Amino acid sequence: MTDRYASFVQSGAGRALVKRLGLPDPPRLRRYAVGDPLLPGPVLLGAATGGRLADPVAALLTAAGADVRTGTGTAGNGDSAAADGSAGRDEQAGNGGAPAGGGTSARFGALVYDATGITDSSGLRQLYDFFHPQARSVLPSGRVIVLGTPPAECGPAREATAQRALEGLTRSIGKEFGRGVTAQLVYVTPDGDAGTATSLEATLRFLLSGRSAYVSGQVVRVGTGPAAVPADWDRPLAGQVVLVTGAARGIGAAVARVLARDGAQVVALDVPAAGDALAAVANEIGGTAVQLDLTGADAPTRLADHLADRHGRVDVVVHNAGITRDRTLGRMDADRWDAVLDVNLSSQERINDVLLERGLIPEGGRLVAVSSIAGIAGNRGQTNYATSKAGVIGLVDALAPALAGRGISVNAVAPGFIETRLTARIPLVIREAGRRMNSLAQGGLPVDVAETIGWLAWPASAAVSGNVVRVCGQSLLGA
Repeated sequence: MTDRYASFVQSGAGRALVKRLGLPDPPRLRRYAVGDPLLPGPVLLGAATGGRLADPVAALLTAAGADVRTGTGTAGNGDSAAADGSAGRDEQAGNGGAPAGGGTSARFGALVYDATGITDSSGLRQLYDFFHPQARSVLPSGRVIVLGTPPAECGPAREATAQRALEGLTRSIGKEFGRGVTAQLVYVTPDGDAGTATSLEATLRFLLSGRSAYVSGQVVRVGTGPAAVPADWDRPLAGQVVLVTGAARGIGAAVARVLARDGAQVVALDVPAAGDALAAVANEIGGTAVQLDLTGADAPTRLADHLADRHGRVDVVVHNAGITRDRTLGRMDADRWDAVLDVNLSSQERINDVLLERGLIPEGGRLVAVSSIAGIAGNRGQTNYATSKAGVIGLVDALAPALAGRGISVNAVAPGFIETRLTARIPLVIREAGRRMNSLAQGGLPVDVAETIGWLAWPASAAVSGNVVRVCGQSLLGA
């Protein structure tokens, strides 16, 4: 589906009209292609006094090929990351370049700030000292990442208070900087292991790259777990067996393509009625196709038998299959309610139960489910759908701690307005509102959801668990 308004805005006449009338201005987003550099420019790395992540993050970013700079951020100064994790902040505060509101002469692909050293509300001033001079220095489609400590894992109440305040900062930056710039908060457990470091690297590689084009204003938690560094970051799923349900078209087909591109052996599943489209996707990516109605009583057993016989295991399960049967609750018949809940939620539970009981998901396995912002904010005419998608979030909340001891991570993505054949059927005015009511002023693409699922599916992301990541351009709904 073509966004004609966004195409018009990119023209000379369109840009002039948008500027004159103050209309929404959808930026051209930077999306990932194999071989792309991580960022379009250098990274400015800063840290609060006493921050614990500046040094390891500098090393991770340098290893990823980023040009990491600290201090004033002046172009060409080549400063290395602060040895004590505080020089970036101190120099920014002391001689941070431009006058108030002016920015600096340097342009950055990303601003990364280690806020773990902020232990009370007075320390939040350090955020202003770093970001204020740089507010205009981020390149189009640049990135802002703030690193913190999970408030629940802080000691004193004042520290927990200050760390929780970081969410307001990052979400506001995501709405202020514009031009396709996204902002995220990454909470990193202070009691991490090797898996924490690996999953932090995976998370930074995802959030800084074009893979995260339509993800903004999110809070990601990195804990502990058996994460493994890939031999090749361009193929982070090499050797992995991945099941994708609902893979015949739309988001599911995009997920299958992205995971295959990243090296996975993909088992693509959909209903028999979609057999031709499913076969086409499987053939395109060199995967295998399974035609199966997940609501069938024997479906979980048949699926488990197939995976056991063909592969002996399944490293990643992507629960993407879903349907809509929209009506307001007062006009909805019981069949519409039952069908949506069964496909979108109950079938996931039944499949998980059988695969886990039979030990087909090994240590280091990942479960990734597709929720929706409707499950967060609700939606008129979709009580059944919103209930099912909120249930998916409940599944993540319940299973993530329960499966941590088995080394299995559980996460969900919650798409917002994504350009698909389903959203193409929405009435024009409502469709345009869905596209524009987010910080990026446009709808997302199926590949944006697929890239986010891909990151959560990487073995290197195994310590990222219990997260619900919205792929919505920082939608105003449910914000």
